[in-house]
Amino acid sequence: MADSNVTSLFRSTAAHSPSMAALARESDGTGPVDFCIPCNPYFPTPAMFDEMAARLREIITYYPSSADTITAELCNLLQLPPQCVAMGNGSTELITWIDHLMVRESLAIPVPTFGRWTDQPMETGKRVDMFPLQESNGFALDLTQYAEFIRKRNTKVAVICNPNNPDGGFIHKQALVQFMDSMADLDLIVIDESFLEFADAEVEPSVVQEAMIRPNVVVLRSLGKNFGLHGIRFGYLVANPALAGRIRSMLPKWNLNAFAEHVVFILKEHGAEYAQSLQQVRRDRLDMASHLSALPGLTVYPSQGNFLFVRLPVGAEGTVVRDRMLTEHRILVRECGNKIGSSSRFLRLVVRPQTDVRRLVSGMEQVLYGTRRGAAVPELSTGTNYSSGTAAVDRLVGATNGAGMQNLAAQALGTGTSGAPTPMPVPAAAQIHPQPQPQPQPVPMQAPPPQQPQPQPQFQPMVAAAQVQQMPMTGMADHQSNGVGMPMQLPQQAPQQMPPPQQPYGVPAPAPMPPQGPTPTGVPARNGLTAAQVRGATSPNGMQNLAPAPATGWPNAQSWPNAAGMGQAG
Repeated sequence: MADSNVTSLFRSTAAHSPSMAALARESDGTGPVDFCIPCNPYFPTPAMFDEMAARLREIITYYPSSADTITAELCNLLQLPPQCVAMGNGSTELITWIDHLMVRESLAIPVPTFGRWTDQPMETGKRVDMFPLQESNGFALDLTQYAEFIRKRNTKVAVICNPNNPDGGFIHKQALVQFMDSMADLDLIVIDESFLEFADAEVEPSVVQEAMIRPNVVVLRSLGKNFGLHGIRFGYLVANPALAGRIRSMLPKWNLNAFAEHVVFILKEHGAEYAQSLQQVRRDRLDMASHLSALPGLTVYPSQGNFLFVRLPVGAEGTVVRDRMLTEHRILVRECGNKIGSSSRFLRLVVRPQTDVRRLVSGMEQVLYGTRRGAAVPELSTGTNYSSGTAAVDRLVGATNGAGMQNLAAQALGTGTSGAPTPMPVPAAAQIHPQPQPQPQPVPMQAPPPQQPQPQPQFQPMVAAAQVQQMPMTGMADHQSNGVGMPMQLPQQAPQQMPPPQQPYGVPAPAPMPPQGPTPTGVPARNGLTAAQVRGATSPNGMQNLAPAPATGWPNAQSWPNAAGMGQAG
């Protein structure tokens, strides 16, 4: 696969990555090893695939049953009342209808997260209040601070992804129930449990039972991710009968395809295999985290999903790593520079079997260190221009930054930190000095100390609000106008030269110094944060008091798990 083909594939799609079909067409007809799409690699079993292949002609020839028929079968399997469930053609269809029908003017969402929760409301003109998760706290969500943020902004709808995508952060059920009770006056609370089946931090982590008896709670769940069948496109939501019925009334009668029907109707015969597949994914997650943590300078964050969020060593550029892994090792990874609240220093790596993980680690070693283990790959060259956002955000970044400036996400992080490193919640390899690079670095960052024995590995947090004097400023938005109620750091305008400085963009708020340009129109609406402002933002107060949930082992489920996750059902 040629380098130029790889670049064109990633530039030509509005999604975060080209499809596996597109990648296969550019190669010998077979796709790469997929560490990008978060799919269960152990389900369906080979025997189930053989059964579906044998019935392929019948499945694709005839119309499926109505959505009500398929939903009734799923509810019988999960022991849920059909009137509380709506099945969709993938979770994105349900997110779309939730936005159109239930989000009146504003929605709050922690970032980074699944892109449709930020993009979908922005595309329909709603204000999106983005609550930045702090790298210095392992991207853990503090529900108390999130609630205060929602109250300060007077947001009408709140969303929580549990576990969160891309970092895998997990919140215990009791804490979520307390949050829902404290937010009972909101128009809607959405708990996105698309990856909850992979969690093992507690036996009954789902809040579906609580959602059915509350007036303003919707739980969103995935089937494609859990069952390893993204291509079928099916998921469901659970809510009280009024909310579920409102969504269900807008869905086409035949919005589910015949493949989805076939899978739903054979699941009751394969509950044991499904439970075993989830257990194996959890074991693989621990094994994969251990191997990746051994790579010098690589930080692995705690996860309860079927993926791991990793920070690359100092000096490594995610788009370069992504392209080289694909072209040199035929491995597809998810570079997270286009996720709001993240940057190109982060990858999301899907949990896969140990054989594939060994191949991934070997490829990462060669790409990151070459023949000199510990010498990280250089930053992206100035001649390459990559997309810096998902569909809606790309349009905004293009409007505020002209032709687009590479490394925008990294530049938004600041020029360095003066505080002491913060201990990581998960062990990682000791940091080491990267080898000197021949070209200027677009984001000067404090180099980690030489490798030496330490009681616990450390890493540098993002630049905090109190340290903003380290970088030139064009202005700082106040709590009433910056979209999330926290100081934002904006680079100062400078003449074009090498290395190219960041171009200015406007700030929709009074500031100590006048903004260098007008605030762009369009998304996000009603004075929400721009994507460039959100990336790398830090709140005045760091998030504390919510440690990531430890793994507690795997349940001994022998029959089909119920809707709450790991319990028993008939």
